[in-house]
Amino acid sequence: MSDIGSLRAPDLAEVEALAHTAFAALPEAFKARCAGVTIHVEDFPDDATLLDMGCETEFDLLGLFRGVGLAQSGEVGTGQMPNAVWLYRRPILDYWAEHDETLGDVVTHVLVHEIGHHFGLSDDDMARIEAAAGPG
Repeated sequence: MSDIGSLRAPDLAEVEALAHTAFAALPEAFKARCAGVTIHVEDFPDDATLLDMGCETEFDLLGLFRGVGLAQSGEVGTGQMPNAVWLYRRPILDYWAEHDETLGDVVTHVLVHEIGHHFGLSDDDMARIEAAAGPG
């Protein structure tokens, strides 16, 4: 049995590694359509994002897709930042602590949900993709 007193929360790099592992487990057809989408992990959303999203606290947002989704245009214009998914470590850890899911499952869920916005997918579509990725 491990010494629970030595456990610590995963740092930014560890959550980013979980996100890349989750992405690698997604169905190939889904990943193939994600060319150019970058994954970033920060502790919290910045103040401008919190304001834009109407968040009451910095823990209200687990992740965010920024860019022009394929549902809108699919093309990255000159001077436009590339499409990106932002995962917010502290809100994700807070959610994880309150639910009976693995951290890998939570990260996969947030990642699929945010990339799903890129494609304009329904919640049912995203649930099928998550199921195909398997347990985290």
